[in-house]
Amino acid sequence: MGIFGAMTTAVSGLAAQSYALENISGNIANSQTSGFKRIDTSFVDLIPDGAPKRELAGSVTAQSRATNTIQGQVQASGVNTNLAINGSGYFIVQQSTGSLDNQPVFSNVNYYTRRGDFTVDANGYMVNGAGYYLRGLKLDPTTGNPSGSSPTAIQITNDVIPAKSTSAINYRASLPSVPATARYQASVAGSELIDPTLTAGAASYGSVPGDAAKFVASSVSGGSITAYDPLGNPVNVQVRWTKTANASAGPPAVEATWNAYYQSNSGAGTEAWTRIGSDFTFNGTGQMTAPTTSPTISNLTVNGVNVGNVKLDIGSNGISQYARTDGSVLVTTIDQNGYSAGKLANVTITDTGRVRGNYTNGQALDLFQIPLATFQGENSLKRMDGGAFGETAESGSPILGGGGKISSNSLEGSNVDISEEFTKLIVTQQAYASNTRIVTTANAMLQETINMIR
Repeated sequence: MGIFGAMTTAVSGLAAQSYALENISGNIANSQTSGFKRIDTSFVDLIPDGAPKRELAGSVTAQSRATNTIQGQVQASGVNTNLAINGSGYFIVQQSTGSLDNQPVFSNVNYYTRRGDFTVDANGYMVNGAGYYLRGLKLDPTTGNPSGSSPTAIQITNDVIPAKSTSAINYRASLPSVPATARYQASVAGSELIDPTLTAGAASYGSVPGDAAKFVASSVSGGSITAYDPLGNPVNVQVRWTKTANASAGPPAVEATWNAYYQSNSGAGTEAWTRIGSDFTFNGTGQMTAPTTSPTISNLTVNGVNVGNVKLDIGSNGISQYARTDGSVLVTTIDQNGYSAGKLANVTITDTGRVRGNYTNGQALDLFQIPLATFQGENSLKRMDGGAFGETAESGSPILGGGGKISSNSLEGSNVDISEEFTKLIVTQQAYASNTRIVTTANAMLQETINMIR
């Protein structure tokens, strides 16, 4: 039985080395496949029962050994929706089982992949090169939090986001102690103050002919900002400051006093400026003493376009007064929270795995959160076509919320090392050849045994 046993053992060796060769071949073939995880080969010895001192080396069988935990190299791709995972975890994907009204119909089975060459298809779905659709958690547009706990196929629509009316203007500025107005003359005391023919601190200027021009000559620019009404119509809000009183020890004591106005009408012959809030006063150190809260521009209206009540958010110390050689207002911050309607311009993925829609009105809206799935028995996942995996009893159920970091504009390459595969190829070839020699030798020995009876 020894010769026959040697021959069958050699045959098992041939089969095992053939299996290893097949894995090496597949690894080399997929060396450029995005997210591919190579399959190594484990050899397991099979030992027959034998008495002590009569034990045999036994035959061999080959098994696959997964390398799912070994990451491939991450490289830049230049495509916004291409994704790579730095660390552990898998994208949750699903397959289409058909279509209905030109829309894909999905199965209820989740698969998992690290192949992140996702692009947006004609229907707005994010699908990778193997045809797997990415799943994510839909985000509430108001809070930015997930609106559910079950991932759904990510679909980016071209819906127009509605306009938002301006409700606050964020404003920070430093006023000059001596404003360089058009009527200011250094040699004339008080010429930096508002024209005395105007009513200081009036609710508006422009109803009386010539008052608007006098006001402009008595004031300095405080910057401008585009605001939006509820329909998204833009209006240009121009701010000007006029000084009505310099600080004086009195009696009675007077603090430096200013008024702010916005241009409510810009038409020739109908120009008008409307007051913002009450007096702005400053102490001897340049700090604002009034108002103590941010004023509200009631029914802000420019050229007949009504924006509504708008808060002029000046913060706690947003406005100050200091000496400035140029006599101008130094505006450090001026922005607002409104915008017009907009359509989708492009899609990007943030470092936190959020699918962000960027719109033509300059707004960015987080639409989906891409969760990563991890497994306790990662190497026991079932391999599927297209670089996907299915869960098994040995892998355990997916755990959401953990994993590594998602990188956009990137792809994870195969974890195949060509030089290592060629080394294994040489060893496999030599081992296979050696097993064939065993078969040849056993055959020769059998021939000799047969020749004994001739």
